[in-house]
Amino acid sequence: MEICKNFIGGKWVESTTGKTFKSINPANTDQIVGEFQQSGSDDVKRAIEAAAAAHASWAAKPAPKRGEILYRVARLMEDRLDELARALTLEEGKTLPEAKGETTRAVRIFEYYGGEGARLSSAVIPSERDKVFTMTLRHSLGVVSLITPWNFPIAIPAWKLAPAIVSGNCVVIKPSSLAPTLTVKLVEMLVEAGVPDGVVNLVTGSGSQIGKELVTHPAIKAVSFTGSVEVGNGIYALTAKNMVRTQLEMGGKNPTIVLADADLEQAASLTANAAFMSTGQKCTATSRAIVERSVIDEFTQLVVGKAKEMKVGDPLDPEVTMGPAIDENQLNTDLEYIEIGKKEGARLLCGGGRLTGGIYDKGYFIAPTVFVDVKPDMRIAQEEIFGPVLGIIPADDFDDALRIANNVKYGLSASLCTSNISRMMEYTNRIEAGTIMVNLPSAGIEYQVPFGGVKGSSSGFREQGPVAVNFYTQLKTVYVKY
Repeated sequence: MEICKNFIGGKWVESTTGKTFKSINPANTDQIVGEFQQSGSDDVKRAIEAAAAAHASWAAKPAPKRGEILYRVARLMEDRLDELARALTLEEGKTLPEAKGETTRAVRIFEYYGGEGARLSSAVIPSERDKVFTMTLRHSLGVVSLITPWNFPIAIPAWKLAPAIVSGNCVVIKPSSLAPTLTVKLVEMLVEAGVPDGVVNLVTGSGSQIGKELVTHPAIKAVSFTGSVEVGNGIYALTAKNMVRTQLEMGGKNPTIVLADADLEQAASLTANAAFMSTGQKCTATSRAIVERSVIDEFTQLVVGKAKEMKVGDPLDPEVTMGPAIDENQLNTDLEYIEIGKKEGARLLCGGGRLTGGIYDKGYFIAPTVFVDVKPDMRIAQEEIFGPVLGIIPADDFDDALRIANNVKYGLSASLCTSNISRMMEYTNRIEAGTIMVNLPSAGIEYQVPFGGVKGSSSGFREQGPVAVNFYTQLKTVYVKY
């Protein structure tokens, strides 16, 4: 098995620590997927210095020419889609169709931001003074740190890398140690596509060992992070000291509100989809179904039926619809919250335990889990679990459902199931979430529109879509008297 190296200044290099770590298949822990560098702060410093040295020439390159490299990456990914999807499934545990969907999304992201190279626009603004010409100019920031999670191991690196480099920045990216393979492959394709030395740099390793250097080095001008609230808040505290631009995408406790006038079959299907696909390991996953009392029994019966229909197992098996948890820690977290739910008085209708026997004994498998009699103040209704655990909460009416939905510290994604257009519009104005769905799963965002949350879910800067470049650029305002 090849040992993957860091990529610094245009060269694949070993870590200065001389240490490595292994990534394993969560569906079969006997299988080692890859071995990677356990980097130290000296490796990060070298990567940042390489990015800083490359910035001036890369920023001077016309943006459409930068975009051409992104187009080439998209074609390379498309040509290797099956290989990349299989690697994603082996390391992260998504089913193969989900992995292909995520990889295709990464292709589209690079295509989109390839085109953004020709769309990076400034503005001419009328002056109130005679014979004064005013305009804005958009410039890159410099060196940007990108810190990515394991649950979307190619899509999230893609949606951070593409707008950052097309905007003229140079980057240092650190993927999660649980799923670094796809980021390594993505960097390989960037190199093949012709990205100049130093523009993209990759370091792997533990965030506890190298994270501080990534966010506090004086050459770092911006940090984009996706991950837990705890780590995100820690990063924000560090970057604030140096007034470093910071983008945080963190947790969610996302509701799906089901009103009495909804198509209940549709509502149950999209709720189960958002709660259990990808083993519930999405920041936009539904973990709370808030249902009007008059239809809660029928809805519950439908959603439990769909949970029981899901086949859990080897994600490479075409008949399997849900794979494993990413690792033992996440599996234990899922199981701990299930026990918390029971102790709090919620009633377990299905799932609720680790699956054992046969292939299950070699992986981190858990059954899709549904609780009823969940109260809004219970921990399983307030805290992010990040697993396939759904709590069903009764609501008296639309206003009560909105109150329950908003009464959490998060505000990432939310869904409403209804046929009442007035309720739809009122919901979009009153729900405290950055990503709002109507008669759609709470999970399932598109690359060409902005993505982000409110409250404790995000720092405010949006990712994806045309606004993503706002984070990675700065504006200058020019006045000319003629």
